[in-house]
Amino acid sequence: MRKALCLLPLAAAMMLAGCVNLAPDYERPEAPIAAAWPQDEATKNAHVLAEGLAEWADFFTDERVKKLIAMGLENNRDLRAAMHNVESARALYRVSRGQLLPSVAAVASESAQRTPRRVSASGRTVVSHVYSANAAMASYELDLFGRIRNLNEQALQQYFVTEAAQRTAQMTVVTEIAQAWLALGASKQQLKLAEETYRSQLESKNLIERSYQVGAASLMDVEQVLTTVASAKVAQTGALRAVSQSRNALTLLVGAAVPPELEPETLPDGITARLSAASGVPSEVLLARPDIAAAEARLKSANANIGAARANFFPRIALTGSLGYSSPEFKDLFAAGTRGWSWAPSISLPIFTGGQNVANLEAAHASQKAAVANYEGAIQKAFREVADALAVEGTASDELKAVEELAAATKSSYDLSMERYKSGADSFLDVLVSQRADFAAQQSLINARLNRAASAVTLYKVMGGGSQLPRPEEEKSK
Repeated sequence: MRKALCLLPLAAAMMLAGCVNLAPDYERPEAPIAAAWPQDEATKNAHVLAEGLAEWADFFTDERVKKLIAMGLENNRDLRAAMHNVESARALYRVSRGQLLPSVAAVASESAQRTPRRVSASGRTVVSHVYSANAAMASYELDLFGRIRNLNEQALQQYFVTEAAQRTAQMTVVTEIAQAWLALGASKQQLKLAEETYRSQLESKNLIERSYQVGAASLMDVEQVLTTVASAKVAQTGALRAVSQSRNALTLLVGAAVPPELEPETLPDGITARLSAASGVPSEVLLARPDIAAAEARLKSANANIGAARANFFPRIALTGSLGYSSPEFKDLFAAGTRGWSWAPSISLPIFTGGQNVANLEAAHASQKAAVANYEGAIQKAFREVADALAVEGTASDELKAVEELAAATKSSYDLSMERYKSGADSFLDVLVSQRADFAAQQSLINARLNRAASAVTLYKVMGGGSQLPRPEEEKSK
C-alpha cells in the first residue's frame, strides 16, 4: 500500500502532462494553381489516365532497363546515403519522443569521509562510509503546455523530410537510369551514322580523285571533298566520345559496372508503358511528389515551432525524485530501517527574459509564413513541370513525324545531287550542301526519337513516379 502511495505523485504528474497544446491548428494551404491541367494545342494529344502511376517495375517494359534499375536501387551511393539519413532521422525522432516519459535509472554509490582527530567531536580519527542503492528519476518536465510535444512533432516532421529526400533520390535513380540508357542507345546510333557518313565520304573522295586524274573533275572538287572527309572524321570522333561519356554516366547511376549485354545497341522505339498525366485535380495529384511532401512536412514543423515558442511564456514544472536504501555498512544496505525517498518538484515562471520569448515567437511566426510560401511555390513549380512535360509528350509524335519527312527529303536530295554531279549537271558544291543537310537531318531524327522515348519517362518523374516507398509504422499511426 505504501509503495502505491509513493507512486501516486508520479502518476498524477503524467496524467497532467500534455493537457494543452498551444500550436495553431494545421490547415493545408490552398494550392495556388489552376483546377485542371493545361489544355491547348501543345497538350491536346496528351492522353489522360483514369488511374494513378504504376510501380516502376510495371511502368518500364524493357527487361534490360529493369535489371539496371534494380542494380541502381541496390548500389547507387546517393540513394544509400539518403537511406542512412532516414535511419538517423528516425532514431532522433525516437530520442525526442522519449522526453515525453520520465527517465528512471538505478544508481548505486558509496561515499567515504575521513575526519581527523583534531576536528573530530570524539577526539579520534573517524572514517565513515555511506552506501546507497536508489531508483532515481531525473528531472522530468511536465508538458502542461505542449512544449515538449511540439518539439517532438518537429523531430517527426524532420524525419518525414528525410524520408521524402529518400523518395526523391529513388525517383532520380529510377528515371535517370532509364534516360541515361536511352541516351547511350542514341549515342551509339549517332556513332553508327557518323561511321557510315565517313565511309561514304571516303568513297566520294576516291571517286573524285580518279575523276581528277582523267580530267573529269577539278582541283576545287578534290579540295572540297577533302573537307567533307575531315568533317566526317571529326563527327565520328565526337560520336565515339559521346558513347564513352554516356556509358560513364550510366555506370555512375547504376553504381557498378554495366554488363555489356544490358547495354542498348541502338535507340529503341520505347521502353515504357503508355502513360500520361493522371486524371483528377492537379493539387491532389501532385501530393504524390516527394518534394511536395517535404515542403508540407517543413510547414508542419514550423507550425509546431509556434506552439513550442508560445509555451515558453508559461511556467515549467520539473519533478525529481528517488526511492531506495542507504546504510553506513554495506552488509546492512537492505536491512530494515534503511529505506528512504526524496521528492523535489520545482516550478519556474518567466518574469523578465529581455524580450527573448517575444522575439522567438515572432521568429516562429515568420518562419511559418515562409514555409507557407515555400510550400505554395513548390506546388506551382511542380504544376509547371507537369505542364511542360505534357507539352513535350503532346508534340513529340508530331515532331518525330515531321523530322522523319525532313530526313527522307534530304536523303533523296543528296542522292539526286550525287547523280547529277556524276552526269556533269551539278558542281560538287551542290553535292556538299546536300550531304551536310542530309547528315544534320539524320542527326535530328535520332534526337527526335530520343526525345519521344524520354518524354514518357520525364512525365512519369514529374508526376512523382518511381518514388514509392513502404511507410514506417510511426507514419501509419499518425
